[in-house]
Amino acid sequence: MTQLGRSFLPEFNEGSLVISVVSLPGISLDESNKLGTQVEKALLTLPEIKITTRRTGRAELDEHAQGVNSSEVEAPFTLTDRSREAFMTDVREKLSGVSGANITIGQPIGHRIDHMLSGTRANIAIKLFGADLNKLFMLSNQIKSEIQNVEGLVDLSVEQQIDIPQLQIKAKRDMLNHYGITIGEFNEFIDVAFAGEKVSEIYEGNKTFDLILRFDDANRGSIENIRNTLIDVGVSNNDEIFDAGMQNSSAQNQSHHRRIPLHYIADIVSASGPNTINRENVQRKTVVSANVAGRDQKSVVADIQKIINDKVKLPNGYHIEYGGQFQAEAEASKTLIVTSLLSLLVIFLLLFQEFKNVKIAGIILLNLPLALIGGVFSIWFTSGIVSIPSIIGFITLFGVATRNGILLVSHYKTLREEGFHLYDTIIIGSKDRLSPILMTALTAGLALVPLAIAGDLPGNEIQSPMAKVILGGLLTSTLLNIFIVPVIYYLSNVKKDLQ
Repeated sequence: MTQLGRSFLPEFNEGSLVISVVSLPGISLDESNKLGTQVEKALLTLPEIKITTRRTGRAELDEHAQGVNSSEVEAPFTLTDRSREAFMTDVREKLSGVSGANITIGQPIGHRIDHMLSGTRANIAIKLFGADLNKLFMLSNQIKSEIQNVEGLVDLSVEQQIDIPQLQIKAKRDMLNHYGITIGEFNEFIDVAFAGEKVSEIYEGNKTFDLILRFDDANRGSIENIRNTLIDVGVSNNDEIFDAGMQNSSAQNQSHHRRIPLHYIADIVSASGPNTINRENVQRKTVVSANVAGRDQKSVVADIQKIINDKVKLPNGYHIEYGGQFQAEAEASKTLIVTSLLSLLVIFLLLFQEFKNVKIAGIILLNLPLALIGGVFSIWFTSGIVSIPSIIGFITLFGVATRNGILLVSHYKTLREEGFHLYDTIIIGSKDRLSPILMTALTAGLALVPLAIAGDLPGNEIQSPMAKVILGGLLTSTLLNIFIVPVIYYLSNVKKDLQ
């Protein structure tokens, strides 16, 4: 079991792809549309895909706003002549010919699960935290180049980041103090003058328009115009701070107010800056994301962590966090292990309450390792990956397997009370209980066969691993229970019988 892979959930087969196409920020809608069209044309060359739909960008007030550089393509598919693995390999090969964008391939439900777990559209998110965005971007690309050859890693991409032109207005705090302007008043003036502020609404028929108040182009159309924009200051003739609350007449107010150019109290410079700054827990971050195909997530993440620890040296103040489905798997596995131990304890207490004998309760619980043998081998011969549904299957198997032991041992106890010798008790009891044990095992096992063999059907991905574990465990538990439990019962009671 230690050699099996680990994943959170089995890979879904939803019958539809969701392909995220993210190009450089600042790209025009026309260029983004061309990239999206290239992706759609590449997808439509596949015989399994007959139709695609695409959304480029999202509304600014959308709950999940995105720029026009981001597109999502949905492509339903129907598999006929080849496996899903071969189809996905072909999809990635076709899309590799589209340059200028990071492309991540997912599915509708799986895409949302990944987003909830890691904040990205991929299975694995390598989050790099630090203060300098340029250094973060450089380190992220170094991580990408180091791990790109890890087996099973696909759709590897670094969060897009470019510098865009900016006009920065930096307040001169000493001059603000000199002219009696608070930093709050300064920020409000800049915000209203250049960004504008909604002051009312205009109704035309059934339509509503916001009325925005801001400076005209003569005062905001160029850097020189902004530098010479006038701002009101309240300063007396001897340059003392003017207290508007002490003045009563408008004439007095006018005499003590004057206007000065904005560049007196602020530096206005043309610069460049990042297009976006992403934060998590108030820290700046960049993300390297990737999906996993043909391998379990836990071993892939282990390889990634080893490579990064050996080859990527982080400066002081920078650190890496890993997120994604593997993290959820580790947390869920801990919870389920505790639940498993608790269920074993409850089963033992119930058996002890029934038989009033620790030895008999232990013999019945012997069915649990016998059931685990089949459960583990069923995973080994199928996917080779232990997922959360598989672990739930093991917990379910504990109760089902215990029932076989109860049927056998409880009948032994009845025959012993009737006066049968130990050897006769085991032979007669085993024969009597053979049919009930086989009937109960077959009833559960045959019901699980359709779920076990139809694991590739949409909607059955989670049920199938659980059914395979229970089915395999029932097989070994039922067969070994008929031979091993009677032997253990005989060995544990033979000395007492001789006495």
